[in-house]
Amino acid sequence: MKDLFSSPNNPLIMPVIVINDAEKAIPLAEALLEAGMDWIEITLRTDSAIEAIERIAKSVPEMRVGAGTVLTETLAQKSIDAGASFGLAPGLSLTIVDLFKSAQVPFIPGVCTPTDITSATEHGIRKLKFFPAEASGGVTFLKSANAPFKSFGITYCPTGGINDMNMVDYLRLPEVFTVGGSWLATPDQISEGQWKIITEQTRTALAKAKQV
Repeated sequence: MKDLFSSPNNPLIMPVIVINDAEKAIPLAEALLEAGMDWIEITLRTDSAIEAIERIAKSVPEMRVGAGTVLTETLAQKSIDAGASFGLAPGLSLTIVDLFKSAQVPFIPGVCTPTDITSATEHGIRKLKFFPAEASGGVTFLKSANAPFKSFGITYCPTGGINDMNMVDYLRLPEVFTVGGSWLATPDQISEGQWKIITEQTRTALAKAKQV
C-alpha cells in the first residue's frame, strides 16, 4: 500500500472540513488547491459528507480527499466506495483499520493515551491521529506520551483545538507530520461561498507552517 502521508512535499496542515451542502464541495476543493493545499479531510458529521467526498474524488482528482470521523464499519465502507483517498478516526477500532487495509486505502486511527498507542503499535500502525490534542494536554502531553515509543518511529497528526496560533508548537515536534485544522475553511465560510477568503487564509497558514 502506498504511504500517502510520507511525501516531503505534503502540506504541513490538513483542512478539517464540516460541510453541510455537497454542492459546495468542488469550489471548496478548488479554493484550497489555489492556495497550494492538495489534501482535505471531510468529516462524516453531516448528511452531505459522503456525497462531498464522491464529488471531489470524481471531479477534482488532484485533490486527495479523506474521510474523517469514521466511527463505524458502514461509514468506512461508504467512504471507500465514494472514492476516499484515505480515512481518519478520533479513536482506534482495529475492525475499521482492517477494513481500510483490505481495501488498500490508508487509514489513521486516533489515540490519546499510551494504552491507545500500544494497541496501535501491536497492530503495526505507525501513523496516528492525536485527538483531542489541546484537551488532552497538547504539546507537552504528546511529547511525554510518545517518549517510550520513539523506537517505533510513530508520527502523529494532532487535531482538536489546533489553530494558526498554536500549530507551530506542534509542527516543531519531530514526531508530528501534519496538523489538522478547522479554521482554514469554517462551515460559515463554506456555506457563504467565501472562496477567496479561504484561499488567502490557507495560503497564509501554509507559508507560516513552512517557516518551522
